[in-house]
Amino acid sequence: MASRDKSDLHFELVSAYNKAAEKYKVLYPNEPQPFLTCTYRSPEEQNILFTKVPQVTKAKGGQSPHNFKPSFAFDIGFIGANKQMDWNVKLFKKFADLIAYESTQVTWGGSWVRFKDAPHFELKNWKTLINK
Repeated sequence: MASRDKSDLHFELVSAYNKAAEKYKVLYPNEPQPFLTCTYRSPEEQNILFTKVPQVTKAKGGQSPHNFKPSFAFDIGFIGANKQMDWNVKLFKKFADLIAYESTQVTWGGSWVRFKDAPHFELKNWKTLINK
């Protein structure tokens, strides 16, 4: 089962997420709030997602920044006061702007050209950190 635990994340991601989430709460108190939906994901779970239709990932097991410990990526969702999930891209964009302000090392999947992934955030240089 995929983790939602911050302790599974690279320290740079924990710091950026915590700071951005706190600022989001202050700036947008009446909007749905962000929460972690995935930190670490096993290569086996990654392969299951890879085969889903419609396609939700382009990465096979071992190719995703989620597949390492510490994880080099996290996914978020937004939940409103009514406990309903909200997947509006505008919410992700607001959060991505706060992440960008907090860390120049984190990139947002919603800004990708070929395969947009609005809930996804990852370290820009994650491949260089494997086995360090």
